[in-house]
Amino acid sequence: MLAVLAGLAPALVALLSLSGLISAAETSMTAASRARMHQLEREGDRAARRINRMMADQEKMIGAILLSNNVINIGASALTTMTLSAAFPGPVGALLATGVMTVLIVVFSEILPKTLAIARADDVARALSIPTWWVVKIFGPLANGAQWIVRQTLRPFGINLSMETDVLAAHEEIRGAVEYHHAEGLVEARDRHMLGGVLDLSEMDVTQVMVHRRSISMIDADQPAQDLLDELLETGHSRVPLYRDDPENVVGVLHAKDVLAALARAGGKLDGLDIPALAREPWFIPETTSLKDQLAGFLKRQVHFALVVDEYGALQGLITLEDILEEIVGEIEDEHDSALEGVRRQTDGSVVVDGWVAIRDLNRALDWDLPDDDAVTVAGLVIHEAQTIPKVGQTWTFHGHRFQIVRRERNQITALRVSPRQQADQD
Repeated sequence: MLAVLAGLAPALVALLSLSGLISAAETSMTAASRARMHQLEREGDRAARRINRMMADQEKMIGAILLSNNVINIGASALTTMTLSAAFPGPVGALLATGVMTVLIVVFSEILPKTLAIARADDVARALSIPTWWVVKIFGPLANGAQWIVRQTLRPFGINLSMETDVLAAHEEIRGAVEYHHAEGLVEARDRHMLGGVLDLSEMDVTQVMVHRRSISMIDADQPAQDLLDELLETGHSRVPLYRDDPENVVGVLHAKDVLAALARAGGKLDGLDIPALAREPWFIPETTSLKDQLAGFLKRQVHFALVVDEYGALQGLITLEDILEEIVGEIEDEHDSALEGVRRQTDGSVVVDGWVAIRDLNRALDWDLPDDDAVTVAGLVIHEAQTIPKVGQTWTFHGHRFQIVRRERNQITALRVSPRQQADQD
């Protein structure tokens, strides 16, 4: 029996050691700093270059590592079972082999190497980059074949996965890292909002940040030049839509700089100056346009102003480059803006909010976490949760806050008092 065990020991040690190295490679490759690996590659580090090439197809790499590790572990278990069954006839040998291999694999092939790999992920990944590269080269095609079988098996159940499906979506990975570091106090709230705003651009459409048509400052193009100029100055905006006969009939966008330049050429005289002729052609965009696409459109066309229309061509609102940038950096204020417009803090700790204030802006201003999936404005959130149009004085409590209707005009909620639930309970 001793001779049998002595013959088994070297092979078992070799297989478990190999399994441990592969487990360490798996953990270190996924835990290594992507930024540091890219920086080392730029500095000419070959190991970092190999790691980055393998991480470019992460699913294939993980599949190859897991496949090779299972092959080794199963081989070691089969060898041990065969040897101990010969030494201990009957079920005793199989049970003994199961217990021994479970302890050895879990401790020495999983926990121990993965613990070391996590502690020094970058160094371990670089040290094991060559053997890992060969594992991927050898077992990669087999891993792809296994993935194909899995996808074909899931397809009858309505689960369709392409070969390009990424197990770890890049955006969600970045978002999770930001949230984690913010919770640990390593990322400030403002930086968290900025990074989150960049990631949200592709998931939001223009209707979520546009100025609603009810709030658009528009000018009748058929007015006398003096009246038209007075209204332009009164709006306080650099770009204002012009309409004829009906506000839906937008004929152009008047730019204050164009008017100023025309006045300068005319010596400051309005007589004979055709201001509507200075208007630029309006740019209409569908309401389904994502913020990411609209930002690219602004940059490509070198235009900062667009009008949003629905599927029937009806005007819904307007959006500017500044509106999109504010989703990233927060409110951009100038000497004509007032801080936290539409939000008024009260001495009792509550906040009076105009109904049109966007939920995202309120969350950023007060560091709240109200959901904005089903509604864009605060009034819309209350209507969605209440499933009715509330009356003045009615109060609801949801999402950790108490909402009281302060003012309503017809079917529109124009002002609410919002209190955090803790402060509301004290009242």
